[in-house]
Amino acid sequence: MALTPKNLPPSRRTVLRTLGAGAVLGGLAGCGVPAAYVAPGDRAVADLSTEDRKLTFANWPLYIDTDDNDASKRPTLDAFEKRTGITVDYVEEINDNDEFFGKISPALMNHQQTGRDLIVISDWMCARFVRLGWVQRMDRAGQPNVATYLDPLLRSPAFDPGRRYTVPWQSGITGIAYNRRKVGREIRQVSDLWAKDLKGRVTLLSGLDEAFALLMQGNGVDITRWTAADFHRVCDQVQRQVADGQIRRFTGNDYTKDLVSGDVLACQAYSGDVIQLQADNPDIHFVVPEEGAELWSDSLMIPDRALHKRNAERLIDYYYEPTVAAELAAWVNYVCPVPAAQAVLAASKDKDTAALAENPLIFPHGAMRKRLVIARDITSTERVEFAKRWNQIVGL
Repeated sequence: MALTPKNLPPSRRTVLRTLGAGAVLGGLAGCGVPAAYVAPGDRAVADLSTEDRKLTFANWPLYIDTDDNDASKRPTLDAFEKRTGITVDYVEEINDNDEFFGKISPALMNHQQTGRDLIVISDWMCARFVRLGWVQRMDRAGQPNVATYLDPLLRSPAFDPGRRYTVPWQSGITGIAYNRRKVGREIRQVSDLWAKDLKGRVTLLSGLDEAFALLMQGNGVDITRWTAADFHRVCDQVQRQVADGQIRRFTGNDYTKDLVSGDVLACQAYSGDVIQLQADNPDIHFVVPEEGAELWSDSLMIPDRALHKRNAERLIDYYYEPTVAAELAAWVNYVCPVPAAQAVLAASKDKDTAALAENPLIFPHGAMRKRLVIARDITSTERVEFAKRWNQIVGL
C-alpha cells in the first residue's frame, strides 16, 4: 500500500500559556532544591528486559504511522513486535510539554518509577530533564543504527553533547510561511515581516521557546551562543511592532487557519504544517530565511528507574533503520532525522511516495542545511525572567 502524508496534531509544538510548570522547574533548579536533582547512581534499577519482554512507550497523538484501513494498527511498531517478541504498550498521552512534565515530575523528583520506559518530548523540555538527571544514559554500543544514521546536524545539541541521553524522534524547522500570490513577492529575511504592506497581517508564535531563536537570527545572532542582551533586544523589537500594529496576534498552531483564510499573509511557522497546507494551496510557501532558521527536535528519552531500558534502546535503534525511518517520515512529514531514508523513499514505485524524497521540508537540501542551527536552550536561571517578559508582550 502506498505511503501517504498525514497531518500532525497542533498540540505537539506547544504554546507556553503561563509560567506554569516551566517556572516551577526553574525555581527548583535555580534555588538548588536537593530533591529536584537525581544523581547518576539513583537513576537506574535492575533491567528486566531479558525476562520481561515488553516496554511502555508514551508519545504524542498521531505521531506514528497507522494503517490506512485500521487506525488501531501501527505497521512499523507491529513489525518491531513481530521481529523481536517485545510487546509495546503504546500510549498517546502527551498533549503538552508542560502538562506532561507536571504529570511525571513528582515521581522523578522523588526517585520513583514513572511507569514509562520511553517518552517523546520537545528538546527544550528534554534539556530540563537532562540537567536534573531525570533520564538515563543510553548504551550506544547496542544502537548501531543511531550511531551510523543520525543526521550530523542533530548529533550534538548544547544541552546533550553527543546525544548521550536523547535521540530525535522527528525534527522540524521554525521558519516563515507566506502566501506568495497575495504578498506579490518573495520573502527572504526575517526583517521582511516588518514591511509596511504587511501591517496587521503578520503573526508570531506565542511560545517563548518556539519564537525567540528565529527572531534572534534575523538580527544576525549565533543562536548556539545567544545572550540575555540578544533576548531583550528581540523583545524590544517585538514590542515596537506590536505598538505599531504590525503584528496581528500571537498564535499557537492556529496560525494555519489565518494563513489559509488570507487574514494573515506571513507568519512564523513549522515546516511540517506547511507541507499539509501546500497540498491544498500551492501559493503558500515556506522559507528558511537568509539569516538562518531554527532546527528543532522532539526526542526520545528513557526516564530514570525505567524497568525495560534495553528493550527501549532496541526500539529506538529500530526506528533508525533507513527503511523504517522512511515509512515513518512518509506518514508524519516532518524533517527526518535519518538522511539515508531519502534514498529509500526515492526508490518507491509509488509516484507520490517517491516525490516525498525531493521535498526539502522532509530532507533539507545542501543549501538549506547550511542555514539550519540548533539553538542554545533557555537555562533554568534564565527562564523565569525571560518568560515573564515575553508573556507580558504576548499577553499570556
